[in-house]
Amino acid sequence: MLYYTEWTFSLVIIYFLIATSISAHGCWIYSKRVTEIEEADECIKRDCEENRPAMNSGPNRNRKTIKLQSYYEQGENEQKAGFWGYIMQVTYQTSAGAVVLTDVIFWVLLVPFLSAENFSLDLVMGCMHSLNLVFLVLDTALNSLPFPWFCMAYFVLWSCIYVIFQWVLHACGFSWWPYPFLELSTRWAPLWYLSLALVHVPCYGLYSLIVKVKITFFPRFFSHAYMRSY
Repeated sequence: MLYYTEWTFSLVIIYFLIATSISAHGCWIYSKRVTEIEEADECIKRDCEENRPAMNSGPNRNRKTIKLQSYYEQGENEQKAGFWGYIMQVTYQTSAGAVVLTDVIFWVLLVPFLSAENFSLDLVMGCMHSLNLVFLVLDTALNSLPFPWFCMAYFVLWSCIYVIFQWVLHACGFSWWPYPFLELSTRWAPLWYLSLALVHVPCYGLYSLIVKVKITFFPRFFSHAYMRSY
């Protein structure tokens, strides 16, 4: 995988895999709790019918036991999901900025300015540089994950890892650059690298604006179904 697009596309796939797994686990935990509560209610009803004299004290004691057990099980489940939940947020925040950066560079720099001899646009390439953002925006509309500004550091770190990977390849004798502006032998290389570093801010800011628009308008249109992220 030599292209930044391939790295970003793979990261988006990893995010959706992690998010799907965590969502499925959450649905399973929720259904399990509902089943346990229903079974506990049935058990309490049977105890009440069998032990009429102790009806006032028995159900309350059973309910307290069930609530205490559910509390500890909930804490255990949250502790198990903490690590993967953190990984999901990091991949989400990194993917968001990287997807915007990939699509902006592709449609603004590569498509208009590269010659047809060195570059040809086909359907697969066009879909890879557009559908990734579409799917991620749709997921953003449905999830309640936070999107703070300090998490832009993960996005910058991701791009730095890619650039260092390219430098290592060329230090090992690889002569071809996947993007012309990464070439170090030109006199414009410092300016290109500075521009690439600065463009991370508006790319992350654009996606942060999308999240803020969702937070602003969704509670008005979906007041009963929307859950605000904190």
